[in-house]
Amino acid sequence: MIYLHGGGFIMGSPKTHREMAARLARASRTKMLVVDYRLAPERPFPAAMQDVAATFEWLLDKGYSAGHVIIGGDSAGGGLALRTLLHLRDEALPLPAAAFFLFPPLEWVRFDGESYATKASVDPLLTKEMCVLNGERYVGNNPPETPLLYPIGMDLSRLPPMCIHVGEREILLSDSLRLAERARAAGVEVELKVWPGMWHVFQSNARFVPESRQSIDEIGHFIQDSLRRSA
Repeated sequence: MIYLHGGGFIMGSPKTHREMAARLARASRTKMLVVDYRLAPERPFPAAMQDVAATFEWLLDKGYSAGHVIIGGDSAGGGLALRTLLHLRDEALPLPAAAFFLFPPLEWVRFDGESYATKASVDPLLTKEMCVLNGERYVGNNPPETPLLYPIGMDLSRLPPMCIHVGEREILLSDSLRLAERARAAGVEVELKVWPGMWHVFQSNARFVPESRQSIDEIGHFIQDSLRRSA
């Protein structure tokens, strides 16, 4: 499993996400590789995506089959996973067996999801202003019309099966809902679960919150099923 940590593309590392990555590895019974990708503002888009794509190609060079690899991440890492899949597809490279996304922000220019407004009063962690600021750092000097800065608006066909988990009380909810809707419309198999009353990155509270552990277990089952089907 290639796991991509969150942190708005400006912070986070394999160390900050060690516990959640370990829980996912145990639940899915897979080896875990957490990518220490480059961060903004020093290294804006597309540096992180290039790092992840290089990691995937390194695994292929080491003898791993693409069908034996899963890719996923939380928050910014989830959005990065989608960008990487689209990049690999458009470069005619093999794709992982499946992908999972935990509350991914899927665009860094328009911020046009309705939940930025409808969930603003109940989200305990994120604000639209925070997302816009991180977006400016991540986009850097790239043209805002660059397609991969708005992957939710791209053609999502020919992507592997997806599992999406998102909290009901977060401003990024609509990004996950749109991803599921547009991927299904493009013929992609999608499992979507909206967790009532849950917040951004609630899985990181697995020591204390039963729903967090349940979400991780369900994602683990999805990964195991995807690998069996791929084999």
